[in-house]
Amino acid sequence: DIKTGDTSTGRLMKKRSRIETQNLARHCNEELILAILSGGTRHGYQLALELEERSGSYFRLNHGTLYPILHKLEKDGMIKGSWSDDGPKRRRRQYALTSKGKKYASGQREAWKEFYDNLTAIMKDVDR
Repeated sequence: DIKTGDTSTGRLMKKRSRIETQNLARHCNEELILAILSGGTRHGYQLALELEERSGSYFRLNHGTLYPILHKLEKDGMIKGSWSDDGPKRRRRQYALTSKGKKYASGQREAWKEFYDNLTAIMKDVDR
């Protein structure tokens, strides 16, 4: 949530985070990655495997989708990447949430709950 000034009353109001429906897939993938990283540092392949495993294969990210999202999140300051030598054959880039990323992910979870509630409110009348 962001506090903004209401110029007509001089009060501070909360501006809620909202999911941009035009970019739904991108926002969903970002939130899924941030949620996995909330459990600790992971390298890219671990992220993809854990996401697939935890969702019962419902969510899958291929490399062409995953790495551009990781680079964007890192550029935006939501995650921090670092190189490690713990891979069997080569160095791996590990990713961790930043404090900014933790705060953002928390706000996004609330926005996704609101999105889901509104979507299901509309969908519940479909079969009537």
